[in-house]
Amino acid sequence: MNVNRRHLMTGTIGAAAVAMIASACASEDEGGGSGSGKKVGIAMPTKTSERWILDGDNLKASFEDEGYEVTLQYANDVAADQVSQIETMVGQNVDVLVIAAIDNKSLSGVLAQAKDQDITVIAYDRLILDTPDVDYYASFDNTKVGTLQGTYLVEALDLANQAGPFNIELFAGALTDNNAPYFFNGAWAVLEPFVTEGKLVVKSGQTTLEQVATENWDGAIAQERMDNILSNFYNDGSVVDAVLSPFDGISRGIIASLQGSGYTTMPVITGQDAELESVKYIISGLQAMTVYKDTRLLADTTVDMVLAVLDGKTPDINDEDTYDNGDHVIPAFLLEPVSVDVTNYEVELIDSGYIDAADLG
Repeated sequence: MNVNRRHLMTGTIGAAAVAMIASACASEDEGGGSGSGKKVGIAMPTKTSERWILDGDNLKASFEDEGYEVTLQYANDVAADQVSQIETMVGQNVDVLVIAAIDNKSLSGVLAQAKDQDITVIAYDRLILDTPDVDYYASFDNTKVGTLQGTYLVEALDLANQAGPFNIELFAGALTDNNAPYFFNGAWAVLEPFVTEGKLVVKSGQTTLEQVATENWDGAIAQERMDNILSNFYNDGSVVDAVLSPFDGISRGIIASLQGSGYTTMPVITGQDAELESVKYIISGLQAMTVYKDTRLLADTTVDMVLAVLDGKTPDINDEDTYDNGDHVIPAFLLEPVSVDVTNYEVELIDSGYIDAADLG
């Protein structure tokens, strides 16, 4: 994998990215390299999370460096709009589609159209289900993301040495995202033995993926659910000691709920994606940790896959067993996620150039 390809997006998690998030309308961003004559269509899910803005920008820059003409679209969490955008890309005769799906089961029809035109399809970070027309998958080790979150909670509460009990509440991502079960199951495999033992108590009783899922990964929905949990299950003077949260945006919604309920000392709260605002929360003590996934490396991996495929070669793959999309096992390249908290954020995020220290205030 060419890890030195570009990385021009370093330091862009700050003001520029936040400004871009404010744009609510879907946008098409076309640029052209002049070398290969090949076209790439990139379909991203939303601009409401800064990580997807960075993903799109990194992919576009990397493909243009290789001489590709690029169409980049955001569908703002509307699955039908994403289908329409991909149909347009197919009509533009792109050579490759890179798709981070909004709804993992809504794309079979449009991908069949793509395959009729011999368009290579790469599922980007989110697996696309129930279709034979996905060629490769580029992502992170999604089970490990959850394992890191669960392990952090266990170690922060010192459950190996403390009898507890500690109160914990669980949150997961969107059921339409195939990653959500991997994140949740990875964490639950670590936490469940302590729940069974009685060291961890889920006072709400909500422990299944369906009960704890968060539509569209929406922080406001998570905040509302946390409000309900606090008012219904913690009205006896008890407190929440820990919260499993799969994503920084959800974490911030949970924190807002806790602050609204009078919490001045936060529970141990996990997260994912190392978003700028949540890194600030980690520094200030509002959020305990996040799982960092370097989207620059994921873009490089994806571009390397495409270069190999269009050159008639087999791309580098390191997982051919895990990701069955309901039709076949998708050959995948998985990158390693990293647990980040107040002790190592400078090394992992600032020294690597992922975040500009000036943006942390």
